[in-house]
Amino acid sequence: MALVRVALGARSYDIIIEEGSLDRADAHLAGYARKGRLVVVTDANVAKAQLPRLTASLNRAGIAVAPIILPAGEQTKSWRHLEQLLDQLLALEIERGDHVVALGGGVIGDLVGFAASILKRGCHFIQVPTTLLAQVDSSVGGKTAINAKAGKNLIGSFYQPGLVLIDPSTLDSLPPRETRAGYAEVVKYGLIDDPDFFAWCETDGQRLLDGDGDAREYAIERSVQAKAAIVADDERETSGRRALLNLGHTFGHALEADTGFSDLLLHGEGVAAGMALAFRYSARLGLCPAAEAERVTEHLKKVGLPHDLASAHVKADGAALIAHMLHDKKMAAGTLPFLLARGIGRTFLSKDVVLDDVAAFLDEDRAAAT
Repeated sequence: MALVRVALGARSYDIIIEEGSLDRADAHLAGYARKGRLVVVTDANVAKAQLPRLTASLNRAGIAVAPIILPAGEQTKSWRHLEQLLDQLLALEIERGDHVVALGGGVIGDLVGFAASILKRGCHFIQVPTTLLAQVDSSVGGKTAINAKAGKNLIGSFYQPGLVLIDPSTLDSLPPRETRAGYAEVVKYGLIDDPDFFAWCETDGQRLLDGDGDAREYAIERSVQAKAAIVADDERETSGRRALLNLGHTFGHALEADTGFSDLLLHGEGVAAGMALAFRYSARLGLCPAAEAERVTEHLKKVGLPHDLASAHVKADGAALIAHMLHDKKMAAGTLPFLLARGIGRTFLSKDVVLDDVAAFLDEDRAAAT
C-alpha cells in the first residue's frame, strides 16, 4: 500500500493506493459511515463492474450501502443530472456531517464533488476513482464542476474530498481506449517538470497500458505525488503553479467542444492532442526544440492517442477553435493564458499569446498533416 498526503492544513487528506482495496473497503471507509450507512454514487457501467465489490466489503462490516446510479458519459456532468442527484441525496436525508462516496471516473467524481460542495452548504465526500484518468488526476485536488453549453467545467467549485481510495485493479475492467485516455494525464506530469518520468513513459508506458501491475502502480503513485505537491503549494491557482496542470487542456477543451463533448473524443484524448499541439506551437515560436516536440507527438502516436486535429476527429478551422477557447474559464481581462514549453519537463505559463497566431498555427498544422 502506498500513502500520499495532500497537505492543506485543516483540509488535508490521504490518498491510499492499494491493489484490491475495493474488496477491503470496510477497513478504509468504516469510520466514515454514520448511522451504519454510506451513500454511493456511481454510473451504470461502474455499477455493474465495481459496485458489487464495494457493497460486499462494506456489508461484511455491517455497513449498508444506498446506491445512486446515474447514466454513464460526459453528458451526465449537466444541470439536469446535478439537480437529479441533489434531489436523491436530499431524499436520503444526507446531513452535513455525512460522507457521500463517488465511485467512478472523472465525470462522477466531478459531479459528486460539486453536489457535495453545495448540498446544505457543504457535506463531505470520498473519491473512489475507477479509471486511470481519475486515479492520476481528477480525483485529487478538489476541482469539481459540471459543463455548460458555453464550455467544459465552467460551473464548479474548489472542494476537497475527505479521502481518495485508489484500487488499480479496477482498471482491469476498462476498455483499452479508456485506459489510453487516462494515460495522457500520466504523460502530462513528465512533460510539465519531470523529464525522467517522461523517459520512463517512453520505455515503460506500454507495460502500463498492457495491464502490468507494477507499472501502473508506479505511474499512479508518481502522478499523485506530483499533483499533491502542486495542489499543496497552490490550491486555487492563485500563484500560477497549479495552472501547469492544465497543460494541453486549453487546446484539448476546444477540441472536445468541437466534437460536442461526446464519445467521439474522450477528455484524455483531447488532452493528448492538446499537449502535442502545445509542444508543436512552442516549437513554431522558437521556444522548444523541434526534436523534443516531435518526441512528444511520436510517443502519443505510438501508444494510439490522438496527436493532431485529424486524429482527434476535429473538422473546425483555427478561427472556430479559437471561438471555443474564448469561453475558457481561465480568461482574464480578455487574455487567455497558454501552457507552452521550452522543452520536455520545462512547461511554463505564457500570458502574451496572440490568438490570431494560434488560429493560423492550427490551420498550418492541419495542412502539414495532410
